[in-house]
Amino acid sequence: MQRMTLRSLLATTAAVGRVGLGATEALATPSYVNGIAIPGNTTDLSGDAGLGSRLGFFSDIYYDPNRNEWWGLADRGPGGGTLSYDTRVERFTIDVNPNSGAISNFQVAQTVKFTDPNGLLGAGPGTLNGIAPNPTNILGRAFDPEGFVVNPTNGKFLVSDEYGPSLYEFNRDGTLNRVLQTPANLIPRNSGTGTPNFAGDTGNDAGKRTNRGFEGLAITPDGKYAYAMLQSAMLDEGGGDGVYDRIVKFDLETGQAVAQYAYKMDTAGQGRGISALVALNDHEFLVLERNNRGVGVDSNLSPPDKKVYEIDLTGATDVTNLDLTDDGTTLKPSITPVSKSLFVNLTGTLPELDNMLPEKMEGLAIGPLLADGQYLILTGTDNDFSVTQDNSNIQYNEPFNVSGPTVLRIRCPLDFASQSSNGECSVVKSDGTVGAPFIGSLEGYGLLPGTLYAYKSAGTDLANYVSPVSEPATLAMFGVGLAGLGLALRRRRPAAA
Repeated sequence: MQRMTLRSLLATTAAVGRVGLGATEALATPSYVNGIAIPGNTTDLSGDAGLGSRLGFFSDIYYDPNRNEWWGLADRGPGGGTLSYDTRVERFTIDVNPNSGAISNFQVAQTVKFTDPNGLLGAGPGTLNGIAPNPTNILGRAFDPEGFVVNPTNGKFLVSDEYGPSLYEFNRDGTLNRVLQTPANLIPRNSGTGTPNFAGDTGNDAGKRTNRGFEGLAITPDGKYAYAMLQSAMLDEGGGDGVYDRIVKFDLETGQAVAQYAYKMDTAGQGRGISALVALNDHEFLVLERNNRGVGVDSNLSPPDKKVYEIDLTGATDVTNLDLTDDGTTLKPSITPVSKSLFVNLTGTLPELDNMLPEKMEGLAIGPLLADGQYLILTGTDNDFSVTQDNSNIQYNEPFNVSGPTVLRIRCPLDFASQSSNGECSVVKSDGTVGAPFIGSLEGYGLLPGTLYAYKSAGTDLANYVSPVSEPATLAMFGVGLAGLGLALRRRRPAAA
């Protein structure tokens, strides 16, 4: 007889309950509730000078239901990998209306920097930094964090990175605890020499593309497996023209990758890729897929496309040792990708962005259970610190003015402090390119805000969702149940006698 563990018993019970719900309720669509615009000049709690303390917004979002904590991940910092920046994650608080799911009152509560005090990365002790790897064939402590989860079994942080692509485990104080093993086929490299280039695509013809590493990260409710997802197709599987992406399954006990799956994006155009991955249970996930259109730093303002899909790994082929395509675009007939269906089209807007969708919708999390049994679903944007750079890596702030009929952006030197421009700033055109010098007042201009958007599930949208519950909490709940059962039996005995 197969032994049933406590966790499998609970999971089976939850599954039976979901089947019952699904038989009587039709699938609905999450609805947009409201949003928050957080000023681009907001600072974190690091105390660092200048750009070092400008708040890095939501490359990923995670809600920890065991501690009722929200976490927001900053990426490699301002400057696109050219400026020194101690990478970090921010714990933040928001007020959530328990009935409507409306959000308000964003506050930074804690800033945690990622460090390697024991030199596990082979570069000596120090802080993990956003500067691109140099020399380019050695990763060292270069770090471009994009995905973040909390392991429900021990509270440790798992953070995925684009440079490697890498997956690291950190203690709750930000100190590196473990490096998980990246599959060799994902390493950006020259297939002839085997030499990697972690800082760019030059010389590489295989593995992940530059700035297209582990963008999405999820953890199963039992904390046994993590799933990391590349942003888009690898160099040797279509590159910029490819539509098939890889999801990697990691065993968190061994630290090894144990499976890979293929995911098909809608298209390959307009810089399309995935930005977030959220576990619903041990085989179903939400995927945020988007193009690079919308309001952002140097972005093209043409129509944006931001969608969340629900995927299922059931029946999908493990492609660990398989090439996905022969021609770069057509999936081999022997491979079954993960199934995919639309969950919600992200259409919520804010007046602070002139009621236009943002370019970099990157964070996605399932939040707390609301009073009516539905869930808050939170999405958030990466505002790139409202900083851009030219081909000479000269850095600029990019202020916005949304008071007119269209979004007007200008590019100003980082040290520019005047309230008017006599040509020191330049106009940024609607296609994201730099136009004529800007002459005029800077009144009404401000750094691009970070934004959060609240959606509320409806019907049985999340009937298949299993919330991460820590093992001690699960055992405590089970213990309470056993105690109650024992009390009931003791009370029943006299009556039986």
